[in-house]
Amino acid sequence: MPDDSGPIHERLSASFVDLLATLIRNPSVVGAEHSFFRVLQRELEERGARVTWYEGLLVAEGDKPNSVMFSAHIDRHGLMCTGPNEFQYAAFVAGARSDLLGNSVSESLMNKVSDRFESQSVYAYEPWSGAYRGKGRIHNAYVSERRNNLIFQLEGLEYLVAGSPVAFTDKLKLSGRSLSGQLDNVLTVAALVYLYELGFQGTAFFTAQEEAGKSWRYLLEWFRRFGNSTNQLIVVDTSPFPDSEAADRQQVVLRNKDANGLFNAQLTERVAQVCESSDVTYMYKDIYIEQLNEKRLASGEDAHSLGSTEMGRIITASQGLVDGTTLQVPTTGYHTMNESASLNAVHGFMRVLRGLAELE
Repeated sequence: MPDDSGPIHERLSASFVDLLATLIRNPSVVGAEHSFFRVLQRELEERGARVTWYEGLLVAEGDKPNSVMFSAHIDRHGLMCTGPNEFQYAAFVAGARSDLLGNSVSESLMNKVSDRFESQSVYAYEPWSGAYRGKGRIHNAYVSERRNNLIFQLEGLEYLVAGSPVAFTDKLKLSGRSLSGQLDNVLTVAALVYLYELGFQGTAFFTAQEEAGKSWRYLLEWFRRFGNSTNQLIVVDTSPFPDSEAADRQQVVLRNKDANGLFNAQLTERVAQVCESSDVTYMYKDIYIEQLNEKRLASGEDAHSLGSTEMGRIITASQGLVDGTTLQVPTTGYHTMNESASLNAVHGFMRVLRGLAELE
């Protein structure tokens, strides 16, 4: 059990930090996650979990699988080769949003993404084994008006054939105040794996293709196979904030609902109670957005969406079979190579996970 005395950076277990550094170095581009599942299986089995694979889903179980259920998505953003020296944003390909019909992806979103990874170092890998296939660099990204699509051009990987995934070169960066890298969602994946090292005996789900909007389907299929009528699930993730000042006002982020509907109120309250008993500060993201929207609408600006989460989608689609809530880590620089989470937030998040898993 990690020691909770001393400076925050000393309270984060070296084992957890080493695990996170290892996982972030292994590619898991959305739509090409198989090799990362192999890495994850090894790390989980070394910590005593029973691991089972399904399409788009890896399930880890301890001796009391129905005691607590957590879920995290394993995919990260990257590129997919779609033709000779032609690459597209992998989430658009995996989500079938690059169908060239003129209504697949908004131009504003494409332009936003194109500016995000300028001159970024990348590397190709074999999707099943994870074998390294060479490095390159993004030298151009543009929106093709004729194709209504975002096209990337790379230097150094001209030999790749269509279907080859390309990951952004990344490693964990640790400062005296924060962790940074392509954290969404390897941070919470590492946290769930680390729980088994601490003696967790519940269930952890690891889903593929969340960034393409498909992960909830794989998860729901598992519950339709094996679930009962009281499936209470806690989905863990990162939660974006515009700056450090806003992110640092709380250590963890809860939700009462998303754009799809209401979460389980009792389970949400239980998470809040664990936060309070663990001396971890928290907020509700839906309330935060609603208060922000009041100000935006008053000034004539458009309202922000409450967002569509994996939890909200599975609650709606399961028609009562699956219910639950979310627990998130506040971050800045969302969906970039420098997404950052404060050490204080990560420490608080781990404390709440241990409380929910009854490991304290």
